[in-house]
Amino acid sequence: LKQANIPTNELPSTLPKDDRDVVICQFKMSFRVVLWQPVSAENIMKNKEVHFYVNVSDINDVKAELNRSTIPYKVLMDDVQGVIKKQTVNDTVSPRSSASYYEQYHSLNEIYSWMEEITEMNADLLQKIYIGSSFEKRPLYILKVQTPKSAIWIDCGIHAREWIAPAFCLWFIGHTTHFREKDRTMTRLLQHLDFYIMPVMNVDGYEYTWTTVRLIYWTDLKAYFSKCKGASHNDCHEIYCGPYPESEPEVKAVAHFLQKHKDHIKAYITIHSYSQMVLFPYSYTTNKSKDHDELLSVANKVVLAIRKTTQKMYESGPGAQTIYLAPGGSDDWAYDLGIKYSFTFELRDRGTHGFLLPPNLIKPTCIEALSGIKTIALHVINNI
Repeated sequence: LKQANIPTNELPSTLPKDDRDVVICQFKMSFRVVLWQPVSAENIMKNKEVHFYVNVSDINDVKAELNRSTIPYKVLMDDVQGVIKKQTVNDTVSPRSSASYYEQYHSLNEIYSWMEEITEMNADLLQKIYIGSSFEKRPLYILKVQTPKSAIWIDCGIHAREWIAPAFCLWFIGHTTHFREKDRTMTRLLQHLDFYIMPVMNVDGYEYTWTTVRLIYWTDLKAYFSKCKGASHNDCHEIYCGPYPESEPEVKAVAHFLQKHKDHIKAYITIHSYSQMVLFPYSYTTNKSKDHDELLSVANKVVLAIRKTTQKMYESGPGAQTIYLAPGGSDDWAYDLGIKYSFTFELRDRGTHGFLLPPNLIKPTCIEALSGIKTIALHVINNI
């Protein structure tokens, strides 16, 4: 559905109490319901909240069904469309050189223009690298914050509707270019490390969320890194794993770049939302990785750094045990490629705004995420 056809929407939150709550799965068949948390009905568990988005035409019927099934619920947002309008109105209002620019969400075309401008202005520090094109033939770029040492990879925007992720990648580059001389930790890191930053990996899906449907999950690019270990083979399913590994050009481009530079890249970090978590391998199995203890120690330090920075509570642990079994995570893939320090950041919040995090929360979210990445980077330079 096009956004213009959805004047008012609600995001209810329900709490499954027992096995009869498969009614949520039935909702997906009977109503126009989009799951937010968890992403698929198969991962709904007892006593864990379920967040889902309801079309305005189905609100009363969904509430009636929840009441009939005696499932407790509350409405987290009662006008999703209004929130969406507020998030897109200031795309190009602020100059790209201003701090306020990084406290807004930006369209794909604006991000392309920003990349061109910031690399020209910081030619001594930044390099724009073309690594391929998307399914719809949009260019795929990474920005290299360059020094002649080992590197850390950070990608954002694997999932189209998670706008805070690309916002963080822009924030990271903006902070590095504008404030590196005042940030002693960043100055030290840049003496030892390259950073490869991919602001938007799923460029087609991200563009679609700006022009057509804001909340579409779109292609689950994380799943394409897998060999469908537990992912859906149904090409209409939200967690469809693809016809074969690296079937999509975006994934192939990233995978080939990482494979080519795997001995140079010492850490892989992928930015997502939402739930406030710092995850590490494995997600596709409950078995511990051989580096479990060290990765858990680093993740715990990240959580502590975030708490000291903004007082926000994040949870840490291996993906399968912290959230649920999920195949195809890019951090699992990177870890098995040989990049030991592989992490997934699930940024704010815990469900109050979900994928529609207000622009005024971009800054604190990015500040805390940056503190976490610095923690990982410091561990890397002390252990290479």
